[in-house]
Amino acid sequence: MLQLIEDDPWLKPYEADLQTRLDYFKQRISEIEKDHGSIEKYTLRHKELGFNYDKKQKGWIYREWAPAATSLSIIGEFNNWDDSKHPLTNIGNGIWETFIPESEGLKHLSRLKVRVGSPNGVADKLPAYTKFTVQNTETHDFTACLWHPEKHFKWTDQKFNLKKVGAPLIYECHTGMAQEKEGVGTYKEFEKEVLPRVKALGYNCIQLMAVAEHPYYGSFGYHVSNFFAPSSRFGTPDELKSLVNTAHTMGIAVIMDIVHSHAVKNEAEGLNNFDGSGHQYFHEGGKGYHEGWDSKLFDYGKEEVERFLLSNVRYWLEEFHFDGFRFDGVTSILYHHHGNGVGFDHYDKYFKDGVDWDSVRYLQLASTVAKRIKPDSILIAEDMSGMPGMCQPIEAGGLGFDYRLGMGIPDSWIKLLKHKSDEEWKMEEIWNVLSNRRYKERTIAYAESHDQAMVGDKTIAFWLMDKEMYWHMNKEDENLIIDRGIALHKMIRLVTASAGGEGYLNFFGNEFGHPEWLDFPREGNDWSYKYARRQWSLVDNEDLKFSYLNDFDKAMIKLIEENKILSSQAANLINMDETNQVLIFERGNLIFVFNFSPTNSIPDYKFWVPKKGKYTYLLNSDDVQFGGHGRVDEDVVHESFQENGENYLSIYAVNRTAFVFKRV
Repeated sequence: MLQLIEDDPWLKPYEADLQTRLDYFKQRISEIEKDHGSIEKYTLRHKELGFNYDKKQKGWIYREWAPAATSLSIIGEFNNWDDSKHPLTNIGNGIWETFIPESEGLKHLSRLKVRVGSPNGVADKLPAYTKFTVQNTETHDFTACLWHPEKHFKWTDQKFNLKKVGAPLIYECHTGMAQEKEGVGTYKEFEKEVLPRVKALGYNCIQLMAVAEHPYYGSFGYHVSNFFAPSSRFGTPDELKSLVNTAHTMGIAVIMDIVHSHAVKNEAEGLNNFDGSGHQYFHEGGKGYHEGWDSKLFDYGKEEVERFLLSNVRYWLEEFHFDGFRFDGVTSILYHHHGNGVGFDHYDKYFKDGVDWDSVRYLQLASTVAKRIKPDSILIAEDMSGMPGMCQPIEAGGLGFDYRLGMGIPDSWIKLLKHKSDEEWKMEEIWNVLSNRRYKERTIAYAESHDQAMVGDKTIAFWLMDKEMYWHMNKEDENLIIDRGIALHKMIRLVTASAGGEGYLNFFGNEFGHPEWLDFPREGNDWSYKYARRQWSLVDNEDLKFSYLNDFDKAMIKLIEENKILSSQAANLINMDETNQVLIFERGNLIFVFNFSPTNSIPDYKFWVPKKGKYTYLLNSDDVQFGGHGRVDEDVVHESFQENGENYLSIYAVNRTAFVFKRV
C-alpha cells in the first residue's frame, strides 16, 4: 500500500488512481532513460537548442524546434536583417539548424530575431531559448540579444549551505517596485538597498517575483514571454547573478517565482504561434487558452514542451544559483477546468473527471529534476485545491513538492476584517483556519502576500487603519483607530507565523504596515508608478509609528528562528475561550497567548500548561517599544501551580495583546 494511503485512509477508494498516477510517472522516467540515458541529459535542451557557442568551429550553432514551419532564417544587426544570409536547415523531428562563424560579426549583445515561414505566412520571432532580450524605448519592440560576455560571472557563494537555512522565513519581493522612487528598480539597487534590510529583519529567504522576461510590466511577471531570459528592465543576467551571490554571502536563500502554468499570448515576443501552427507549445483551440488570465496554456504531453520546461527548471538552478521555486498557478496546471468555479468538496475531484494526468506527471518530473540538480532546493506549490500528496514524496504517491501555500489563511483574515466587528471574532474559526492542513504536508503560512495588496484590495494595515494612516502615524499623535490597527496587525502576524504552518511568508514592506495597495502603471492610472514602489522612508523615520511594527516583526522573526518554531511539531491547542476571545497554544516548548478582545483585560487569567515550572516573557506585543501601552511588567516570572493534579499559570491577560512564554 502506498504511504499516502496509510497516512490518509480516506484515500483507500482511490488506491488504483494513485497507483496509476505513480505508474504513469515511472513509465515516463523509463522512456526518458531509455531514449536519453538519464533525466539529467534530457533536461539539457537549452544547451542543444537556441544559440550555443562551438569552440572548435569558432562560431555559433543555432537550433530551433518549429515542426510546422516551412523556413527559418536568422536576421539581425550582424547581417543587416537580411533573411537570405543565414537560413536554417530542417534536420528532422521539427528541428532546424544553422552555423554562424564568429567572423561574420555575431557577438555579445548582437540584436537578432528569427524569421519563420509557414503556410500561414511569415513572422519575425524571438528565439525560444533566448537568454536575454531588450525593448526599444521608442517602438516598444522586443529583440533578442546574444548573451556571451568575454568574462563569465565569478561566483563567490561556495560557502553558502542551503541545508543550514532551515525552515523558510520568506521575504516576498519584486525587483522593480523595491525602490521608493516612482520608476522601475534594478537588480543593483535591490542588492545594495534591500538585501541589507532583509538581513536586518532576520528573514532567511527571499522570493523574487517577475524574474523571467514579460512584455507588460503590469502583469506582475505572470505573462512570461521568454522563459530563459531574466527581465532586462531590471538589468543584465550578470547583475541578477550578483544579487543572488550577495544574498548567499549574507546567508539568505533565493527562490524564484516560476511561471509554468501559462504564457503570454503575444506572438511577436513570446512562444504563441511560433511555427505558424497556432498550437506548437500549447493546446489547440480553446483548450490552449485561459479565459480568466487571457493567456496560453502549455501542452505538457508533448515531449519538446516537456523538455523546454524541465530544462528551464534546471537552467535557473544551475545558471543563476536559485535555491528553489514557488510554482505559480499549480491548480490551473492540475485540472482541465483550471479550478474555475469548482469546489473541491470531495476526493473524486482530485482523481476523476477534470484531472489532467499529463500535467500531474509534469509537476512530478519538475520536482524530480529540481531535487536531482539541487537536492536541498525548496519547492512551493501555489495550489488552492488541496490536491492530496502535493507535498509528499513521489514514491509515497505524491508529487514531490516541499510546501504548499496556505492560501486560505490570508483569505480568512481579509474576510474577518471586511465583514465582522472585533467583538464577532471567533477563536475557533481562527484556530481551525491556522491548524487545518494535510498530515505530513508542510505549509507556508502568511497573513498577506502580493495578492491581497493588489489594486481593488488593500494591505492588512490599510484595512485596519485606512485613511487615518495619512494623518496619525506620528508617535506623538494619539489615535484610537491607529492603536487598534497596530495592536491587531502584530497579533495577526504572530498567530499566523506561529500556528499556521512550517514556513512563513511576508510581502516586503508589509512588515511595517505599508499603507494603501499595489498598482502598476497602466492606462487607467495615467501610467503612474505611485503605487508600484515601497516607501522605505516611512519605516526609516523614527518619529513615525511604522517603526513599531517593523521592530515587532524583527523580534517575532528572531523568536521563531532561535526557537525553531517552524520545524517543531504542529501547535497544540491549550485553551480556546470564546467568552473572553482568548486563544492559547503550545509550540516548540513555548506558550503563545492571544487576547483578541477589544475591551476585556483579565487579571489573574488562569490556564493549564503542559509542564510545571517558572515561565518568563519572551515576547510581549504590548511593549512600548512595539507601540503598545506597557501594561504588563515583563520582569515578572510566572510560576505554575497545581489544581487537581494539573499545572496552571495565572497572568494578566490584557486586551488586544499577544504574549509568548518560555519555561526556564
